[in-house]
Amino acid sequence: MGHYRKLIRPVMALGVVALMGPSLVTPPLAARQRQTSSQPAAAGEPAHWPRFRGPDSNPVADNPNLPVKWSKTENVEWVSDVPGVGWSSPVVWGTRVFVTAATSEQRMKPPSLGTEFSNEYIAELRKQGLSADEITKRLWARDREMPQDIVISLMLFCYDLESGKRLWERQIYHGSPRGGRHVKNSFASETPVTDGDRVYAYFTDYGLYAFDFEGTPMWATPFERRETIRDYGTGASPALHRDRLFVLNDNEEQSFLAAFDARTGKELWRKPRTVEPARKTGWSTPFVWENRLRTEVVTLGPGVAISYGLDGRELWRITRMGAVAIQSPFAWNDVLFVTSGTSGDDNKPIVAIRAGGAGDITPPEPENKNAHVVWYERLAGGTYLPTPLVYKNALYVLYDKGIVSRYNVETGERVFRSRIAPEASAFTASPWAYDGKIFLLSEEGNTFVVEAGAEYRLLSVNSLDEFTLATPAIVGDRLLIRTQSHLYSIRNRR
Repeated sequence: MGHYRKLIRPVMALGVVALMGPSLVTPPLAARQRQTSSQPAAAGEPAHWPRFRGPDSNPVADNPNLPVKWSKTENVEWVSDVPGVGWSSPVVWGTRVFVTAATSEQRMKPPSLGTEFSNEYIAELRKQGLSADEITKRLWARDREMPQDIVISLMLFCYDLESGKRLWERQIYHGSPRGGRHVKNSFASETPVTDGDRVYAYFTDYGLYAFDFEGTPMWATPFERRETIRDYGTGASPALHRDRLFVLNDNEEQSFLAAFDARTGKELWRKPRTVEPARKTGWSTPFVWENRLRTEVVTLGPGVAISYGLDGRELWRITRMGAVAIQSPFAWNDVLFVTSGTSGDDNKPIVAIRAGGAGDITPPEPENKNAHVVWYERLAGGTYLPTPLVYKNALYVLYDKGIVSRYNVETGERVFRSRIAPEASAFTASPWAYDGKIFLLSEEGNTFVVEAGAEYRLLSVNSLDEFTLATPAIVGDRLLIRTQSHLYSIRNRR
């Protein structure tokens, strides 16, 4: 913990500040009087995209001027370099855009396309007659980056929305990583969150950090590292509700949900949680559900979804969820949607839940519904990596292997299931929607534009020709796409 005993020290380069400790900095009054999320943007100002998947965790917009066609040159307002590697999404407030990344002077292991690359490698090793232990050793050596392999800097970057200029950057940590990562993950996969006053950067194994919009450190709360399954790394982003930050840490040691005071970084409560015993690590972002009855914090873990009150008291839980928890819960018209699963498991449930549940609300089989569960689609309904969305009274589910499905949002009946395109085979980013269209961004940087209708119809394909895992941000009439090394502002030319 010696790293955290050091003080905040400035570095004279691009306004860089290296945040080296849990020092609490009391902001000046003027800084605290910046516009907050409860105040609407003034006329002519850009809208806000303050968290992962947007303000409602259902990335849908209605601005008629949003772009539907783009390329590396067409409808590109600006493009900026983003140093290092990070799969966090951009967040936006006003004219400030924030992203995180992990940089290194050494070469990081690059990601591989899709989810089948490990299976192909295993088959090759089996042909060589290697033992199961040796195959596992070689697979882990190839597909993981461990602390002894590299030195990193964890960074927060701030860009100007109008020009793409990088305004400042802050180094939060420098040294060997505290845990490993799968090559498909990054050391900066957690998306920051902002309330219009401050931006809160979260790195699970390191801590929670607050900065004002000029990059001044407000406070830092250190965390201890918890072991993740096979050293695959972390990825659950924080959630913000008024003056409280919520972080979910499902790990192999002791999983928990915790709440922090956004003004000071002080921990308000921590709720230990028990998930399925076989696999405990999860990467799902918690969702603050403001429904007609109450406000609750909904979490998805391996095998179970659990909802908590704002005081940390468990409200309800539903079991028989998938073994892998990556997607984020979200709500539409006072109905909560939760999905989980993995590509190698038939148990990929989608659950639609009414507000007001208490205790164990798992529906009995084979009915798969009760007073609180509207419908429950268990077999091959849910997805592995992308989170679904609801648009124009339909639920759209994107599967990591290039399949998209549409469901009746009220009954759970599947309307269609279709391969997106012959060349579309790998998806991690969550879909988004506007202008009567669903946008599906592949890992190769191709966005497949699909008509939002009762029958599958591919309208067009927009290519940036660069590896992409991050879910974009929609702000005003702009679409912000983060690729492996760039941040694009996509906007119709005027």
